Amino acid sequence: MLPLRDINRTRSFPLINYLIIFANILVFIRQLASPDFEEFIYQYGFIPAQFNFLELSSYQFIFYSIFLHGSLFHIASNLWFLHIFGDNVEDRLGHLKYLVFYLLAGCFSVLFQYSFNPGSEIPMIGASGAISGVTGAYFVLFNRSKIEALVPFFGFFQIIYLPAWFFLGYWFLIQLFSGVGSLVTFDINQGGIAWFAHIGGFIFGFWTVANFLKK
Repeated sequence: MLPLRDINRTRSFPLINYLIIFANILVFIRQLASPDFEEFIYQYGFIPAQFNFLELSSYQFIFYSIFLHGSLFHIASNLWFLHIFGDNVEDRLGHLKYLVFYLLAGCFSVLFQYSFNPGSEIPMIGASGAISGVTGAYFVLFNRSKIEALVPFFGFFQIIYLPAWFFLGYWFLIQLFSGVGSLVTFDINQGGIAWFAHIGGFIFGFWTVANFLKK
């Protein structure tokens, strides 16, 4: 299912959400301009096996990693989700709280994935963990909203309005089952996707907003 838009109108201009989107695009352009795209990722991505809790310099790569992407499809799909769900969450939380929330969700999601595979030599990159935090917050704040989505149906695509709780709940279950499946097959980076970063981000967003930020 591909979300096309939600029906909620915002009361304020989503400045921070657009700045985050813009920052991700700028970083991706910088990646493309680097002499070696893959080397750039290894230089700035978060590599679990190289992380040391006692070294402050290790933590910078957690931050860097949530602004890096591996392909055009990777960044486009992430930023599309952020565009649809982030503006409403920012509108409800406020600009500064939203920025802090987004960054903390991203960092938490990276460490959550790390806890399942601390010895991995594969760089973790992508905004999807932070964006999963945004979707977790949206689930709490706007669960009765409607999402206009493109849904495959017997070989065709139809536009359907789905309850937000169903759309995001279904998405979360896919991440959960995929994450558990990766543990069963001993392939924690199955398909190059950090499933537990998505799970951790969503849980962080849901729990934080439900307990501290919901108005």
